[in-house]
Amino acid sequence: MLDDLDLDLVSALQEAPRAPINALAEAVGSSPSTVGRRLQRLHAERLLRVIGQLDWTLISETHPRHVWITTAPGRLQDVARKLAELPEAQYVAMTTGRADVYCTVRPLGRDAVKDLLTQRIPSVPGVVSTQSDLVLKPFGRAEAWRVDRLAEAQLAVLAPHRIDPQEAVEPQSLSEQEREATRLLHADARLTSSDLSRALGVSQSTAHRLIAGLLERQVVRPRVEVEPALLGFPLEVALSLSTEPGSTEAVGRALGRHPSARYVSMVAGNATVIHQGVFRGEEHLADFLSADLAALPGIRSVEVSVVLDVLRRYWITRTGPRLGEADLPLRFFQPQRA
Repeated sequence: MLDDLDLDLVSALQEAPRAPINALAEAVGSSPSTVGRRLQRLHAERLLRVIGQLDWTLISETHPRHVWITTAPGRLQDVARKLAELPEAQYVAMTTGRADVYCTVRPLGRDAVKDLLTQRIPSVPGVVSTQSDLVLKPFGRAEAWRVDRLAEAQLAVLAPHRIDPQEAVEPQSLSEQEREATRLLHADARLTSSDLSRALGVSQSTAHRLIAGLLERQVVRPRVEVEPALLGFPLEVALSLSTEPGSTEAVGRALGRHPSARYVSMVAGNATVIHQGVFRGEEHLADFLSADLAALPGIRSVEVSVVLDVLRRYWITRTGPRLGEADLPLRFFQPQRA
């Protein structure tokens, strides 16, 4: 569904999601009008969207959980669809291996963890058993994953427009105006200061300061949303790794740098590291398991879950490669109480 120009454009957006059309066109060797039309088409066909990933502290006061769910025979699809409707469900996939359904949930507060994990999820009709792992910290995030199609000269064109990830920042406190700007940037991270100025009824200079401040503080991190299968990575897996004491940090950081890594985290549970990765095919995965993973010292065991279908990713529903609407719970954007 995507040709070489589309793929180059996705790669350029991954490097610099907010780069202007002229810079994107120069980087991919096309005209601004052609690149503009391509972006419009990809968006209209619901194949690509540039969203704003939000700082964890805006989403919940507690960390996410990876949840592994076993279902009754014949109930897999029904259970997965029901779980994808939960407002706390960030990622939901049908899998084979460790469990039938694998999902990542973010309880809305510490007082809501018990109810979500021991009542609401287990009570979904068709759920037989559940097991969860607490995310302690990330080693690699989805917005850092790259297709890597561009040459050095092309990347140099985009360099002035890149927003490099920084180390973790302090929890954010936002004004009502910043919170509304965050909501708009979450839906469209390529929003210009002119667009924001009109939406908020403020001056363009104020809108420019709002965008610059939210990006600099990493309240919003621009992220390209497109299904990996469209980019030549049809095989997605979730690896549960058990590591030797003292080796977890090194293993997690090494996996976070691996080209396959979509999301890697240290967890507390049956596993110590969870690696969500995408691969070009079975041979690519075999090479990763037998060579790259085998070369890392300190790994005790590995359990591989193969993704059959992704129903939701970063709160965006999926129908095959097509993206639905973003559905973050409204409380994420409610004004903070003093």
